[in-house]
Amino acid sequence: MTALLDILGCRYPIIQGPIGAMNSSKLVAAICEAGAFGMLAMGFMSDLQEAKRLVREVQELTDKPFGANLSIMNPANQNILEILADAGVKVVTTSAGSPRHIYPQIHTLGMKGMHVVLTFPHAMKAIDAGVDGLVASGLESGGLRSSGPESTTMVLVPLVVDHVSVPVVAAGGIADSRGYRAALALGAQGVQVGTCFIASEESPAPTQWKNGILNCGDGDTRLLPVGNINIRVIINPKLKEKMDNPDVDVAQEYNLMNAPRAWNSGDFDLFPAGGGQVSALIKEIKPVKAIIEQMVSEGR
Repeated sequence: MTALLDILGCRYPIIQGPIGAMNSSKLVAAICEAGAFGMLAMGFMSDLQEAKRLVREVQELTDKPFGANLSIMNPANQNILEILADAGVKVVTTSAGSPRHIYPQIHTLGMKGMHVVLTFPHAMKAIDAGVDGLVASGLESGGLRSSGPESTTMVLVPLVVDHVSVPVVAAGGIADSRGYRAALALGAQGVQVGTCFIASEESPAPTQWKNGILNCGDGDTRLLPVGNINIRVIINPKLKEKMDNPDVDVAQEYNLMNAPRAWNSGDFDLFPAGGGQVSALIKEIKPVKAIIEQMVSEGR
């Protein structure tokens, strides 16, 4: 058993990429029941009762281990960590900030944490901060990205693996057995996947979002600037119209605070649907069990 599986305690080294706009206990539990590691998205959560409810709901649906993602900038992290630890959750991932100050509490509570990094320098700083593992997220990933230069998964993962002794998880561009095996060949001990779970049968994502992924072709995502960060989204007619208009500054057209409402309702004129470049490879809505079993299979 790899060091990563020792930490996670699940059958397969596949971690669900947490997505706050579709924080579904049923989806997390289904992923766990299929042998992977489900994750609640608590990055921007402030309602502690909601955090307790989500944890309780997952535990009512599965006795398998699961975790949660925390955004470093969330002032509620201390209380959320205590809720998770009291419920017996052993693993968290952290993102969007320096992990230096949160990891002492994670370890004091008897938990382990893996920090999501977008660049090699950030990975080295996270190691100095005492993280137990790293999620190396390449440029092709969906979700929030930095506004600075970034490398693809094919470059970032081996670069990080060559310089650290903790388990490294690859994220970005992975949705089937080919991507899974490629990640392991790069030296990762496992993968984190998000877009393919959005398009799963158990996903609460609206039909418009799932169809957006299924219909996404090569080059049909872009990094959308919002404030001082970027977010990878699927290009839709409204966004393309804005992109094609030289008089429109796309960076001023969308408010990230509208993303949850848009993604839950399917109103992608309000804010485009999130999705990684791997959307171009996803052509079928399948149960999470089928997604996971195909990913770890030897076949294509």
